[in-house]
Amino acid sequence: MEKIKIKFPDGAVKEFDKGITTEAIAKTISTSLAKKAVAGNYNDQLVDYQQGLSEDGTLKIITKDSEEGLQVLWQTGAILMASALSELYPKMHFGKSEVTEHGFYFDTDNAEGQVAETEFDKISQKMKELVKANKVIEYKVLSEKEVLAAVDGDPYRMELAKEIADDNNGQVAVHVLGDFVDVSKGAKLASTKNAKIFQLLSVAGAYWKGVSSNPMLQRVYGTVFFKQKELDAELKRRQEARERDHRVIGNDLDLFFVDPKVGAGLPYWMPKGATIRRTIERYIIDKEVSRGYEHVYTPVLANLDLYKQSGHWDHYREDMFPPMDMGDGEMLELRPMNCPSHIQIYNRHIRSYRDLPLRIAELGMMHRYEKSGALTGLSRVREMTLNDGHTFVAPDQIEEEFKQTLQLMVSVYSDFDITDYRFRLSYRDPKNTHKYFDDDEMWEKSQKMLKAAMDDLKLDYYEAEGEAAFYGPKLDVQTKTALGGEETLSTIQLDFLLPEKFDLHYVGADGEEHRPVMIHRGIVSTMERFTAYLTEIYKGAFPTWLAPQQVTIIPVKNDLHLAYCEQLRDRLVASNVRVNIDDRNEKMGYKVRQAQVSKIPYILVVGDKEVAEKGVAVRRYGENDTKEVSTAEFLEEILADIASYSRETKQD
Repeated sequence: MEKIKIKFPDGAVKEFDKGITTEAIAKTISTSLAKKAVAGNYNDQLVDYQQGLSEDGTLKIITKDSEEGLQVLWQTGAILMASALSELYPKMHFGKSEVTEHGFYFDTDNAEGQVAETEFDKISQKMKELVKANKVIEYKVLSEKEVLAAVDGDPYRMELAKEIADDNNGQVAVHVLGDFVDVSKGAKLASTKNAKIFQLLSVAGAYWKGVSSNPMLQRVYGTVFFKQKELDAELKRRQEARERDHRVIGNDLDLFFVDPKVGAGLPYWMPKGATIRRTIERYIIDKEVSRGYEHVYTPVLANLDLYKQSGHWDHYREDMFPPMDMGDGEMLELRPMNCPSHIQIYNRHIRSYRDLPLRIAELGMMHRYEKSGALTGLSRVREMTLNDGHTFVAPDQIEEEFKQTLQLMVSVYSDFDITDYRFRLSYRDPKNTHKYFDDDEMWEKSQKMLKAAMDDLKLDYYEAEGEAAFYGPKLDVQTKTALGGEETLSTIQLDFLLPEKFDLHYVGADGEEHRPVMIHRGIVSTMERFTAYLTEIYKGAFPTWLAPQQVTIIPVKNDLHLAYCEQLRDRLVASNVRVNIDDRNEKMGYKVRQAQVSKIPYILVVGDKEVAEKGVAVRRYGENDTKEVSTAEFLEEILADIASYSRETKQD
């Protein structure tokens, strides 16, 4: 019998008969491991527990309690659901299935009507029958001809099978559950019995292969776990996600909307949403100006040659809108980045070493050619305004400027009460010469410089290869979202490349020309993404300084108390407090509840006593108690609340 050598995570190497399965290998190690194991990681690929291994390689036994074990279970949930759907809807066709961050989905197409969430009970019942029957899930390798015959004219699975066959010498690996043949990649469990704790979640539209000219399929989402408590925790997390979804909150509070008649990914900011955005914009501009930044305005259009010179056309062409032919040989492009524009500002004058560091900032509008399926509320849009900045420094100023930029970032985070974040040093992937500019010396120099700066500052960080910008390494600030995910909110990037491409110079103290270095930085991301992030973090209950409406005044009786309410409103407006009077012909209790639903920080109730004593009855959002104070006391309280960015005042 031909032998193969298997290397294990501890470095041990053992010989086995060719064709041995992960299950058989696990049993040679221990009975308890074999009971917990569900798959193998073989040469960095997940393989079925009962799939034969045919060549030398490294093997890690995957158990139920691992992240990879959960991925195998989710892949199993996908084929379980698809098998049930194929029995219930014999004319249904199937696209691809994928594991998501918290479950799985399968793309489907049913000529007799797409799947609706009202049908989930029926589908779940069929899935339970398959689980109870403990159906075997077979792994097979078939020829292209055999697979095409097995999928019985399904156009989507036929297309996928042909692509796989082209890449694998005419062979296609499939999984078979009952009469359903799955051509999707990914390891599955050996049978359906361990996939019993599942939940179907939702449906959504998705273009075949993400291309808008292709048919619209129905994407059916689900999840499955080994333990009930894990499913319960996931369903609780999803409920929290719905409550924090900035799209839902944005609709409920009338902050923004997107109209498909106008265009996907092009949000309209309603007055309340615009107020939040304007407050953020004024805040960050004032903050940057106080730190020596010079704010500018530059066009959203530029000659295509500018982006060819910068390298954006070569590296980001797929994310850029098609150029506009002006008919006279000029090609204009909606800008995807602001850095070439700020380089033009630098180049406007001859620069001296005395001008450096030169800090240029802008709330710069940019456009990205995002696919429709990738667009999400405010967090993923086609038109965005970036809190952008570029500093031009002499090489010996890099570390100090990097330090000051980081201090600005930390200060901003403190004002917005953002505390859960970590630093990531993002490097190039040296093998990816298409994405990253091919200059080993430049990359080595800039990456070492960035790492040295972080080490000098004694800050904790982790390193990630393949996350750099095409022109240089960067420090990314990875923030925790409201739902426990992670996204890049801020970045500082070191760039030796663009100054070279645009032949930038400054005159040094020696009278000679020298090359500056660019530091790209974004403190609060785009206005769109930052507003979405804050909406979910605050759950729509914005701190007073950010709230679109900070105070609502409710007269007990309009005929008796409205005049005083108007005096009070005018006094607050004069102090730049955002306030309205709710003088609708509704009961006071209803108006108070509505103010709470609208998450207004302060509710002021005005009746006979308040008019007589020139005071107000104050209720804070989320509190049941009301306190009576003078107008002067309330004004002092809310102005202090706003001035402190709504942070708790520390006691001495």
